[in-house]
Amino acid sequence: MTAETGLQARMLAAHERNDLKALPALYVEAARARQTAGDVDAACFFYTHAYVYALDAGDGAVEREARAALRGHGRDL
Repeated sequence: MTAETGLQARMLAAHERNDLKALPALYVEAARARQTAGDVDAACFFYTHAYVYALDAGDGAVEREARAALRGHGRDL
């Protein structure tokens, strides 16, 4: 199992459990991985989801990171 496959499995499991506390961190982890791989569009897709889930979960740290990343890539909120 690759790291990406493992992350996908953890994300799917969190969705199945409706684990709103875990989802922001998982989506930001995916965003960072895609950004490191040079796929800005995919990174911003995941940062957007991280931001929304962070708002729902009250996760200020992920909310700030995702918002800053999106702004940094010209995807203003």
